[in-house]
Amino acid sequence: MAINLTELTEHDFGDDCPICRAQDVVQSALLPAASAWESNSALPRFSVALHGAAELLGVMLQDGMERQDVDAALSALLDEIEQRISEDQVMGGPPKGNA
Repeated sequence: MAINLTELTEHDFGDDCPICRAQDVVQSALLPAASAWESNSALPRFSVALHGAAELLGVMLQDGMERQDVDAALSALLDEIEQRISEDQVMGGPPKGNA
């Protein structure tokens, strides 16, 4: 089954945007879990994030995706994240939750 990385990276900005939903899952569940695992296991900060991301991308490569396609998609996502960080800084920082 071929995977279209464009479908995984480009928002449709609708009420049911799969990209927005995936980002919400990562931000609300995976990021806090990775931080907790690092803390509870006395691992360096960001070690789970870095190695977890690499291993997940490795699964995509193992599934037959081309490295250059994965690199391009990751680069586009990082560009989007950097843009969001810049916008958040201008607005006074990212939204704060109740956690």
